[in-house]
Amino acid sequence: MRVLGLSIALLAVAPALSAEARDQSFGVWRNPSNSVHVRAEPCGQRMCGVVVWANDKAKADAARGGTAQLIGARLFRDFRQEKPGVWRGRVFVPDINKTFSGTVSVLDPNRIEGKGCLVGRIGCKSQIWTRIQP
Repeated sequence: MRVLGLSIALLAVAPALSAEARDQSFGVWRNPSNSVHVRAEPCGQRMCGVVVWANDKAKADAARGGTAQLIGARLFRDFRQEKPGVWRGRVFVPDINKTFSGTVSVLDPNRIEGKGCLVGRIGCKSQIWTRIQP
């Protein structure tokens, strides 16, 4: 009887565990210089990333580039999951007011790699972003 109860309890928890593992890319992340924090969240079947905090220099750089309001700007756009932990979509760079193709890949529970490229995956740059614990 105890084994049956334990099995039922594990089955009840299993969907939550698999959803958590699948959603490691979601959360609030900071860039390497800790000048911008982005909340990656589900947008239907896709992922989007919205700026939730930025320091004064990042706000000024974005304004010079043509993005008057950095807080609330959507940096990750139309990201579709290619496989667990890997998303591909469009990355908006507010400093230059341009959008490029990009990927977000989960490295571990507390780090993601963001990569943006020019046309044809040429001229790519990448950064490691760190999770901000709630």
